[in-house]
Amino acid sequence: MGIKTALPRYELYLYTAVLAVALIWAGSWIFEASSENANRKTFKESVKPGWHYFGRKMDAADFEWVMWFTTFRNHILFALVGHVIFAKIFSLVAPKHRSLVFGVYGGLAVLVTMGWTFLALVLSHCIILYSVAIFKSKWMCFAAGLCTLASIKLEPFNSWQEALVTGSFNLQDILFYGGCGFSIMRCMSFALENCEKKEGNYTFSDLVKYNFYLPFFFFGPIMTFDRFHAQANNTQLIRKEREMWNITTKALLHLGGILVVDVFFHYLYILTIPSDMKLVAKLSDWSLAGLAYSNLVYDWVKAAVMFGVINTVAMLDHLDPPQPPKCITMLYVFAETHFDRGINDWLCKYVYDYIGGNHDQIFKELLATICTFAVTTLWLGPCELVYIWSFFNCFGLNFELWVAKFFSLPPLSTIESAMGEAMSRRIRGLFNAANFWAIVLYNVLSLNSLEFAKMVGRRLIFKGFPLTTLSVLLVTYCGVQLVKERERQQALLEDPEPVKPVDGGKEKAE
Repeated sequence: MGIKTALPRYELYLYTAVLAVALIWAGSWIFEASSENANRKTFKESVKPGWHYFGRKMDAADFEWVMWFTTFRNHILFALVGHVIFAKIFSLVAPKHRSLVFGVYGGLAVLVTMGWTFLALVLSHCIILYSVAIFKSKWMCFAAGLCTLASIKLEPFNSWQEALVTGSFNLQDILFYGGCGFSIMRCMSFALENCEKKEGNYTFSDLVKYNFYLPFFFFGPIMTFDRFHAQANNTQLIRKEREMWNITTKALLHLGGILVVDVFFHYLYILTIPSDMKLVAKLSDWSLAGLAYSNLVYDWVKAAVMFGVINTVAMLDHLDPPQPPKCITMLYVFAETHFDRGINDWLCKYVYDYIGGNHDQIFKELLATICTFAVTTLWLGPCELVYIWSFFNCFGLNFELWVAKFFSLPPLSTIESAMGEAMSRRIRGLFNAANFWAIVLYNVLSLNSLEFAKMVGRRLIFKGFPLTTLSVLLVTYCGVQLVKERERQQALLEDPEPVKPVDGGKEKAE
C-alpha cells in the first residue's frame, strides 16, 4: 500500500531539509577527525601524500581502487582499448566471427598477463565442467562446479594451484583468484544452460568464447551464458536511437564519479579511520553513523564505477551487460540488497528463484536463502567474518517475509486498510528505517571489521539510546520517505494514471 499516494509537498521538503542537515553535520565530524589525525602513526600505511598544494593527504586504504585508477590504470586502459579496436574491426569486417575474436583476444591477453600455466589451469576447469555438462544433469553440474570453486577457496588446494602460476607482480594474487573464481561461475552457467538445451549440446568453443571475453574475465560482472551467447552471436549490429549518446553520457558520469571519489579521499578518510579502534572510540555517535553509512555508499560507488567502465566496453560490443547495483541509499529491504548485480542475477536464476519459486512460502524461502548464502559463502571464501555476514543477511531476508506474513493476517491487515494509504506509508516507513540500519550493520562488518560493526551497533542502539537512536532513525525515516516518493513517481511513469488534487493540497492517483 501507499505507492500510489503522494505525501504533502511541505512534508517532502521537510524530509529533504532534515536529511541534508544531518548529512552535512555527520560529514563535518568526519572531516574534522580526518584533518586532525592525518599524521597519526596508525595512518601511515594507508594515508599517502596527495594534493601537496592544498596540504591534503589521500586515503589510499582501498588497494582495489588504487590499482584500477592509479597504479595499473594505464595497463588496464591499454588492454581494454585494444579489445575495443579489434572488436570494432571484426564487427565491421566479419560480424559472424566477432565472438571468436572476443575469445581469442581475451585468451591472448590472459596468456601475456598471467602466463601459460594459469591459462592451462583455467582451461582445465573449463574441460572438467564441459565434460560434466554433456550429461545434462543439473545436480552433477552443481556438484562439479562447487567442488571446483572450493578447490581455489580452501586450503591446501588453493595454495597448490596458485603455486602453479609462475612469475610475481603486485596484481598476481588478485588476478589469480578473480580470474579463476569468475571463470568457474561462468562455466557453471554454461553447464546449467546446456542442461536446458533441448537438442544436442553447446560446443566447447562456445564455452571458451564466453569464458575468455576479456572485459568480464578478471573482475566481472558475470553475464549468464544464455544472454551472452545470444547477444555475442547476433549479426544484426544496429544501434538504437541515441544509443551512442547514452553510452557516452554514462562514460562521462563514470569519469565524474572517479573525480568525486578522489576529492572525497583527500578530505574524508572514511576507509582508514575505522581501522583505528582507539580513534573510533573517541568519535561522536553521529561520526560513527556517518562512517558506517559512507563506507557502504563508497562500496556502491566503487562497484558502480568499476562495473560501469567494463559495461561501457561491453555496450560498445553491442552487449547488454548486468547493470550496476542499486544505491545503498535507495535500499530499505534485504530482498534488493546486493553489491554485484551479476553475481546476484546468477544466484537468483540458478539457486534462489529455482528453489524458492514465487517466494511466498516460509519453508521454501528459508531453504532457498540458506542454499543461496551457502554458495555465496563459498564464492567469497569461507572464514569467520563471511559466516557471520551470511548468517545475518540470510536471517534478514527471511525475517522480512515473516513480518510481511504476520501483518497480512487479520486484524492487522484490516487495520492497515482502514487507516488509508498515506498513513500506511508513514508507518511502513518507520519499519523500513529500522531495517535500513540492519542492512548497514550487517554489511559494514564485511567492508571494515567485526569490531567496528559492534562498536557502531553498541553506540547507536545501547549507549546512544534514546537521543542518538531516535534521531538517527528520524533522519533515516526522512530518507526512506524520499526514496518511496521517487519509487512512486517512477511507478506512475511506467503505468500512468490520471492524477487529481484532493483535500489538503495532496495529490492522489485515482
